[in-house]
Amino acid sequence: MTRVVRGGLIQASAALDGAESPKRHREAMIEKHLPMIEEAARRGVQILCLQEMFTGPYFAAEQDNRWIEIAESIPEGPTVDLMRELAERHGMVIVVPIPEHEMSGFIYNTAAVIDADGTYLGKYRKNHIPHTHPGFWEKFYFKPGNLGYPVFRTAFADVGVYICYDRHFPEGARALGLNGAEIVFNPSATVAGLSEYLWRLEQPAHAVANMYFVGAINRVGTEHPWGIGEFYGSSYFCDPRGQFLAEGSRDKDELVVADLDLDQIEEVRNVWQFYRDRRPETYESLAEIAPRRDLRAADSRVSLPG
Repeated sequence: MTRVVRGGLIQASAALDGAESPKRHREAMIEKHLPMIEEAARRGVQILCLQEMFTGPYFAAEQDNRWIEIAESIPEGPTVDLMRELAERHGMVIVVPIPEHEMSGFIYNTAAVIDADGTYLGKYRKNHIPHTHPGFWEKFYFKPGNLGYPVFRTAFADVGVYICYDRHFPEGARALGLNGAEIVFNPSATVAGLSEYLWRLEQPAHAVANMYFVGAINRVGTEHPWGIGEFYGSSYFCDPRGQFLAEGSRDKDELVVADLDLDQIEEVRNVWQFYRDRRPETYESLAEIAPRRDLRAADSRVSLPG
């Protein structure tokens, strides 16, 4: 019997100007997403993923402690409670990326995974935290994730999550595949510039190297008052061969939907035996804190006459 799962991705612009209170942002963004979630249900989406930190703007464009107020407990917080109700009502798995408050003094950039019966399955905490050119000051807010690379067995597929900047690191993408992921979602907030070329390159490469499906989500629009650039949307699904199945627009709020034939995973893995042919015993240096500068084997060194 063929295993076809209908996946959905929601890309959306900020509902309010960044000067508004964190509470108002959360209320407005949830209000904005509710009809899009209903649309996903009408279109038969079985697994839906929202964008990175979907309850607000990309507030790491500035360093201001007021944004810590937007974080919620997981799974006890109001947004996860609401999404559990919606998941159960629609029989739909929902991946819910929100800032997570665990204790005073720090928060995590997290995605909760909710099964189709409303059961909270667990969460992924973003492992790689950027602090790069002006406007991406995430280390000011977030602790690095400490839950590894979990895979969640949902009603329809085994799902992994990798968040935004994580996508630049192949190690976690491989760990998700080895942990059994059939679909990996990457909710993101990324602006035009250097990353745009990589957006269509890195994640299809992860899909090929690990022979799973990828759902990549990016928000749209320019968020004020920061002006760090244009969030260029272009959310997409790609298959284990790296082929694009569906792609969103550059500038519109929309739901991107694709049918994912999970049987293709076994078909591709029977041809490309990347997992069989791995040589983990040769990769030990990859786990070293500092890169090795001399990788030559001792017996390969040239002896000079002296």
